[in-house]
Amino acid sequence: MCVDRNLADGGESVEGLGFGKNQVEKTPDADKSHMERICENSTAVNSRQMSFVPVIRSGEWSDIGSRPNMEDTHVCIFDLAKKFGHHRDENVISFYGVFDGHGGQGAAHFVRDTLPRVIVEDADFPLELEKVVARSFKQTDSQFAKTCLLQSSLSSGTTALTAMIFGRSLLVANAGDCRAVLSRLGAALEMSKDHRPCCNRERQRVESLGGYIDDGYLNGQLALTRALGDWHLEGMKETGEPGGPLSAEPELKMVTLTKEDEFLIIGSDGIWDVFTSQNAIDFARRRLQEHNDAKLCCKELVQEALKRGASDNLTAVMVCFHSEPLSKMKVPRTRVHRSISAEGLLSLRSILEASCRSL
Repeated sequence: MCVDRNLADGGESVEGLGFGKNQVEKTPDADKSHMERICENSTAVNSRQMSFVPVIRSGEWSDIGSRPNMEDTHVCIFDLAKKFGHHRDENVISFYGVFDGHGGQGAAHFVRDTLPRVIVEDADFPLELEKVVARSFKQTDSQFAKTCLLQSSLSSGTTALTAMIFGRSLLVANAGDCRAVLSRLGAALEMSKDHRPCCNRERQRVESLGGYIDDGYLNGQLALTRALGDWHLEGMKETGEPGGPLSAEPELKMVTLTKEDEFLIIGSDGIWDVFTSQNAIDFARRRLQEHNDAKLCCKELVQEALKRGASDNLTAVMVCFHSEPLSKMKVPRTRVHRSISAEGLLSLRSILEASCRSL
């Protein structure tokens, strides 16, 4: 749900609370954020880029599609620590997440409500954020397993993709096949990898843990290789290390945002069934140039997915890093040098000679 600057001091919005306007907030001066030091992105940036301060705006939209039940859910929280009453650091950390459930809504809703709190309550938050996030995914998964022992009706599974923004740093964590794509001057930069059985690296990991891939499905049951929940499925998960073939451990990617970074799209797999990453960036960029409204852009992205035949539940969350409208890209026209082969020249010569003789 989009974060509305007119909301209560909690500064958050969760699906079910009602739609709000686009949130517009300016992050604290990036030079004050000591968390920049843990950024994995080693690309050198000039002084102009280093002075860039993201202005955070967000929007979202969901649709049930042609499915009988809505199992997607999402959350957007502008100030994560403040939301849960923790003020350990003066720097604002924003949190966005999309959770695509399967086999019911229980796991998706549990992870949506629990994961942010587990992150904030970790003793190492926010100084070792990468370790905290990875650990929190697995802790949330374990908590859900215990909850299902008491309430078996909640038994289900969910993917989870989260994005956290602090200063100029963007940290994305993913377990499943939701996807996050960053627009960098109109070019799509994938911030996550889809965890599906067709991925060779995932197949190797699964087989090393005693699992198998059958006709594109993990253990013949799931079209995913990473997810939270699914403890009720035999042979998928085991307590302790190294665990079963279905992993709740997220893959992390962190980048330092610069002026070239325009917006981030987080979408459930229903979006990516009909959009390539670059196609989604191109579509969203054109819409933002027209109206500069993140929420409306998400709505249009979801509606376009439906027009293209998407049948799954659909969720799109957009986080923009500038307040001003995007400028139109001018693609330079390059001179194309054309040539003809020796064989082609001989063929052309024969045709011309034949034409001359017929005159």
